[in-house]
Amino acid sequence: MMKIDRTIGVLWDMDGVITDSGEAHFISWKKALDQHGMAFSREFFHQTFGMNNRGILSLLFERDATEREVDEIGGLKEELFRNDIQGTLELLPGVVQWLQRFTQAGALQAVASSAPRENIDAIVAELGIGDMFQALVSGAKLSGKPDPATFMRAAERLDLVPGDCLVIEDATVGVEAARRGGMKCVAVCTTHPKEDLQEADIVVDRLTDLTPVGLQSLFGG
Repeated sequence: MMKIDRTIGVLWDMDGVITDSGEAHFISWKKALDQHGMAFSREFFHQTFGMNNRGILSLLFERDATEREVDEIGGLKEELFRNDIQGTLELLPGVVQWLQRFTQAGALQAVASSAPRENIDAIVAELGIGDMFQALVSGAKLSGKPDPATFMRAAERLDLVPGDCLVIEDATVGVEAARRGGMKCVAVCTTHPKEDLQEADIVVDRLTDLTPVGLQSLFGG
């Protein structure tokens, strides 16, 4: 049983942390950009994984993406993604156990993802875990990671200060966002190797490797 002497917030990134939907994201980006006559490589996908659509398209175009481009191209990509994931998603190892442990320890939990809210709702419903969270926060319209805006919004929704929040991430931009926001961070090596995630407080191959003792030490427990 994990014991922490105060209420903490656990801010879960979604893609690559709760479920491994990376391949579905790559395929839907490729389909959407093919329709607009643009190439999309796996290398670029891995470099930008964890960013919101505005950030991804701006890097792809090497200029600020317009509102229309984000709505049209990003919107098509997300529609394709939501269609493709139906009946295909599974929770990553350790997610259920840690959702339950945090709940039993009295922690408040939120999804804090760069994905559009429609994607968050679809994935949470598909996986049947909606009752585990006190908030679902989309960073699609906020400054994208590594800006901490998404995590700060989630902390605000849970009515907690950043220092009482733990971020669970798999992307380098997400780990940097947690650090910039003054939050603790556990990084999972779903999409990046350990050496790329060293700014996190704890780095594990999968959540089944995370221990209550290690987490308690982050919050003085």
